[in-house]
Amino acid sequence: MSSEPGPVDGGTVTPSQEKGAPSQREAAVLERIETFRRRRPRLKDDIVTLAHGAGGKASAALIDAVFLEAFGQPAGGVLADAAVVELPTGERIAITTDSFVVKPLRFPGGSIGHLAVHGTVNDLVVMGARPTWIAAAFVLEEGFPVSELRAIVDDMAEAARVAGVAIVTGDTKVVNRGAADGLYITTSGVGILPEGRRLGPELVQVGDRIIVSGTIGDHGMAVMLARGDLELEADLRSDTAPLGELVAVLLEAAPSTRWIRDPTRGGLGTICNELARDAAVAVVLEEVALPVLPSVNGACDVLGIDPLYVANEGKFVAVVPADEAAAALAALRRHPLGTAAAEIGEIRADPEGIVVLRTGFGGTRIVDMLVGDPLPRIC
Repeated sequence: MSSEPGPVDGGTVTPSQEKGAPSQREAAVLERIETFRRRRPRLKDDIVTLAHGAGGKASAALIDAVFLEAFGQPAGGVLADAAVVELPTGERIAITTDSFVVKPLRFPGGSIGHLAVHGTVNDLVVMGARPTWIAAAFVLEEGFPVSELRAIVDDMAEAARVAGVAIVTGDTKVVNRGAADGLYITTSGVGILPEGRRLGPELVQVGDRIIVSGTIGDHGMAVMLARGDLELEADLRSDTAPLGELVAVLLEAAPSTRWIRDPTRGGLGTICNELARDAAVAVVLEEVALPVLPSVNGACDVLGIDPLYVANEGKFVAVVPADEAAAALAALRRHPLGTAAAEIGEIRADPEGIVVLRTGFGGTRIVDMLVGDPLPRIC
């Protein structure tokens, strides 16, 4: 799953206007987004690096300068976790695609098979869609054990059953020994959008509250420690999980929810920067409100990594109206996946396009998009 989506993760192809034409503010935001996206991105690299896959600034530059230049901009200029398209019948569906190259293939709390399903499902769910079908393609390295492949496919089947989706088609390719690091999986997913449901950065308003559905950084740190390259011991498990039920709980408790994303590559900090940019607002976060497990905090301190930039695979970030925030939190905390849900900040008018963190000492600092790739190949 991508926090900075790929070229086919796109935005809305044909915006639906069941609730009427956009307001004056919404139209102004969409115009600003389009203007921003028309700017020529600054891709300075001559070769692809691991940083281009981290979901941060390098990823954004590569996508804008190479893929979007060739394939065109999505309508409205917003890159989301899935594309929303309108069928000739008037129904709307969400489509997403993703590749999974995590190393190791198994880690505490899950495997590449779980990630392949959960990541695809969650990209559809945060668009407001009901995940329905998945296609899966496998690139296998010569010599890969069939028993291990069977176990990973079983993980995918189990994850699909729990998420309520069907894996309906796929493909298999085998490459030379040493060319694929064992196994890579690519998935595509399709979900159906309920009539009238609309989420997007253009709906975000000053005064709205920001909610995260649970602790941050669990997945990235669990995978990092599972590699065994570091002499660190911590009881960490990936948070990989399907978010369909939890998002449904949110939307029932806070029906005017404006925007939802899952903070995967690039973490919460990068997702909030995308929100500030796309909604043309300021995102103000409260450091003391951020839910981070002590073990994750400790591992991050040792590695010199900010938990704000560590990937999650079973959490979402949502913007809700202030008068619905309390009900949303109460409902989320009653669900097993949302017990640590927290209100972590608010939307302000200025400084536009900037994420500000209010520290526990009373100061402030700017939270930029992820630069570089401190944790490569974690999804």
